[in-house]
Amino acid sequence: NASDADLWLLNSCTVKNPAEDHFRNSIKKAQEENKKIVLAGCVPQAQPRQDYLKGLSIIGVQQIDRVVEVVEETIKGHSVRLLGQKKDNGRRLGGARLDLPKIRKNPLIEIISINTGCLNACTYCKTKHARGNLASYPIDELVDRAKQSFQEGVCEIWLTSEDTGAYGRDIGTNLPTLLWKLVEVIPEGAMLRLGMTNPPYILEHLEEMAKILNHPRVYAFLHIPVQSASDSVLMEMKREYCVADFKRVVDFLKEKVPGITIATDIICGFPGETDQDFQETVKLVEEYKFPSLFINQFYPRPGTPAAKMEQVPAQVKKQRTKDLSRVFHSYSPYNHKIGERQQVLVTEESFDSKFYVAHNQFYEQVLVPKNPAFMGKMVEVDICESGKHFMKGQPVSDAKVYTPSISKPLAKGEVSGLTKDFRNGLGSSGSHTSAASQCDSASSRMVLPMPRLYQDCALRMSVGLALLALLFAFFVKVYN
Repeated sequence: NASDADLWLLNSCTVKNPAEDHFRNSIKKAQEENKKIVLAGCVPQAQPRQDYLKGLSIIGVQQIDRVVEVVEETIKGHSVRLLGQKKDNGRRLGGARLDLPKIRKNPLIEIISINTGCLNACTYCKTKHARGNLASYPIDELVDRAKQSFQEGVCEIWLTSEDTGAYGRDIGTNLPTLLWKLVEVIPEGAMLRLGMTNPPYILEHLEEMAKILNHPRVYAFLHIPVQSASDSVLMEMKREYCVADFKRVVDFLKEKVPGITIATDIICGFPGETDQDFQETVKLVEEYKFPSLFINQFYPRPGTPAAKMEQVPAQVKKQRTKDLSRVFHSYSPYNHKIGERQQVLVTEESFDSKFYVAHNQFYEQVLVPKNPAFMGKMVEVDICESGKHFMKGQPVSDAKVYTPSISKPLAKGEVSGLTKDFRNGLGSSGSHTSAASQCDSASSRMVLPMPRLYQDCALRMSVGLALLALLFAFFVKVYN
């Protein structure tokens, strides 16, 4: 039981007040139960001197590869704080090595961070304080990580960062160059999903991005936060683009990539936002009818310029959030797709455990029957029903089920990144049985059985086992 663990790893990397409140409450609860605590994420990185963080160990956002050291010292009763930036000959690096062992939450999906930090200075954002300026991983390291993932049975890759569109500007390359290199190593039937990009950095690559998003092994999906449809509000946010720039990106991609899914974010009640400003945002949503829209009520983060601005009354922010949510729920984005035949990739189970979750070429969610033969497969379905956020598909009776994975996926909880020889050696010695047994043995006391060795394989295994036990306790305790 994770509640019996001697040590909790608590992570906070958010811009929303309720989540940060939950983070504080989790710390308080752990302290009341006399647990040892290790903190990670943007909040403790950006403000390590907050009163409620005093005396607690912190792993910096670029120091996750040193989690073993922090855990060991914290268990001994020491407070450890590793907050420095990684550098190579004075150049800031992207962060921890990409080839470190880890445990995928979903063995079929690999999440790769292509860069950390950003080039913006948004007045409301705390992330820049924690993660600093842009630092990109080299293309060859990202391609190698993708290759390794496919060798471990992954069939879907997500590229993430604070701003994928800015990738490579610090190392003399760009996002399209990276994507074309990755496309070369994606097996047939496997898919790549691109993460969030801000409008300024995608504008200069529109033609090339359209070609990439039309590729059969790349989802025709892009997350482009607009935040507001008022140029005056965007100026106060220091977003470095105007509404016309956003529309140019969306209109171009909709024309060149038919059916593309554009997701966006909007902040309601930013300081100085007038009723007219808000109505411009409402009109934008009504015009484009975004199928995926993330609506956030503005919350002033301490230490940010926006926190010092004159605030919109709380009741007004709340009402605008409700009004925009009402507009979003007034249209049905998928009704016209009923009757279509689609190829979908099945990768997970629905939250209610009644269906399997798949995605079509446009990264639209399609629920399919829970047939174990479908998991991790490309399946042909007929769309028979739609809701606000999903469609339901009935598998075509005579259609073939295609397997995109080139290897058998790792078992759930199995450590990624270990060589076959090392993995076989562990199996023959009996020192590694299963993820569940590792969690059970580690949950009562988070002391790793291996001493600190200097051999690379031992270090990597230590990190993997520590992450296994820590993440098990974190996800079970915080999210359940």
